[in-house]
Amino acid sequence: MSSNETAAHHQHGYIHAKDDYLKRLRRIEGQARGLQRMVEEEQYCIDILTQVSAMTKALQSVALGLLDEHMAHCVVDAAREGGSEAEIKLKEASDAIARLVRS
Repeated sequence: MSSNETAAHHQHGYIHAKDDYLKRLRRIEGQARGLQRMVEEEQYCIDILTQVSAMTKALQSVALGLLDEHMAHCVVDAAREGGSEAEIKLKEASDAIARLVRS
């Protein structure tokens, strides 16, 4: 099977929880609109910062969930196959973890 065929048949690890992720992202989208509204209404800065913190935590939760799914499915599957694909997936995961730690 070629890599294009493999990619076409591969399902991302998060696919079983796609609706949950979409629901959470829509909630975060609503939080962003709420923050815009708070600034437009010139609300107290500490209240705005509190909401920014809540939104940041929600985004981090989504990111960690996706990372966990990636590790449990994409990385594990690639490790089983071995070769360069395993190295690529491990590097992707490592880079994603580094980005999350820096954010």
